[in-house]
Parts: sequence; structure tokens; C-alpha cells
Amino acid sequence: MKRKLWVAVAALVLVAAWGCYELVNARTFQLAGKLVDRVETAEKVVALTFDDGPDEHTREIIDVLAKERVRATFFVVGSELRARPGHAAALVRAGHQLGNHTFTHRRMVFVSGSTVAEEVEPTDALIRAAGQRGDIPFRPPTGKKLLALPLYLAERERVTVMWDVEPDSGRTPTAERIVAEVREQVRPGSIVLLHPWYESGARTREAIGGVVSGLRADGYRFVTVAELLRQE
Repeated sequence: MKRKLWVAVAALVLVAAWGCYELVNARTFQLAGKLVDRVETAEKVVALTFDDGPDEHTREIIDVLAKERVRATFFVVGSELRARPGHAAALVRAGHQLGNHTFTHRRMVFVSGSTVAEEVEPTDALIRAAGQRGDIPFRPPTGKKLLALPLYLAERERVTVMWDVEPDSGRTPTAERIVAEVREQVRPGSIVLLHPWYESGARTREAIGGVVSGLRADGYRFVTVAELLRQE
């Protein structure tokens, strides 16, 4: 009898652990507040979003997007902004939207409300100092969230912005593969996640022009996250 009880308890623990894992990593759901991974629309619009940075590749990325006449949304890291304040201002001057990606890029799971504030608020201040107007969307590092973060954002009516297309996450595909996967997976209202920073982002930087020209050929136009949310 005792053995059966322990087996039942172990099974319940495993189920709870699996459920918690699924909740932490859910791309389309969180426990509180508004989450968007894609906007339902018939219009062929797409939002390009770039996570992390900025770093020494800022000008290169700005120039590629300027050449293509595309405005994007950059979910930036506060510590990187503090180290390179001019880079954030340059992104804003170029017409791009800045979003908050925490100050240290730590995973926002099993953290306190005060820790959430310490990660979000200094980054907001740096984004404002760069000239960003309007709402500041938020994206959790690696997309992970549980309770404290959604509650904090919900209390402040902040939107958690996830994604439905991620061609370069956790791996290093060729630029051609990145372009092909984006074109295969994008739908009207999609949010595309790309990682163009640091040396690891070289192939993604190489792919940006092809992503834009390919989606344009497929009939899409490009909007910021703020513009996409107005399609709801």
C-alpha cells in the first residue's frame, strides 16, 4: 500500500513539474495580463523583431533596414543600452521601435516582484532616454515566464510580446535557410524573432536583406509591433 502511495505521489509531482515546464515555455499563454504571439488579420503585414543587443553591429543593421525601407522592433537589453547609449538613440532616430528585454537577460522564472522591477524599470528608463515614445512592449528572455513577471506586467497594462516564427533560435542555420524558413512559416500578422547581434548573429545579419525581399515578393509589408497591435 505504501509503495502504491509513493508511486502516486511521484506521478503527481512529475505531472506538476511537466505542467510548470509547459507554462514557463508557453508561447501563446501566460497566467495574467495580455500576451501576443501573432495578430489575427487578413492583411499581409508582418513585424520583424530583433532580440538582445545593441552592440558594435548596430550601424550595419540600421543600414540594411534603411536600404530596404523597413522599420522593425528591437527588444534590447538594459546593460547593453547603458554601455552604448548612442546606439539606442540611433535606432530610434532611424524610425525603429524599442522594446524591453530586461536589464541583464536573466530568465524571469521563480523570481520576486522586486527582481522583476529591478530588471524592467531601469531598462524602461534607458529606452525613454533614447527618445522612445509611446508604449514599451516587453519580451521575456528566451520567452520564459511564470507568475511574478506576468503579474507585474498585468498591473501596469503592459503587453508581453512573443512570436510565431523563429528561424535562428538555439542553432546557427545558413542565411539561406533562415530566409527559406521565414517565407515558409510567416502568415498575415506574424511576429518574426531574429537574433542579429554578437558574432553568433553573423548569419542572421546576412539574412536580413533576403528575408525582406522574399517577404515583399510574397506580398507582405513591414510594420513595428506597435503598428501590428493596432491591427487587432
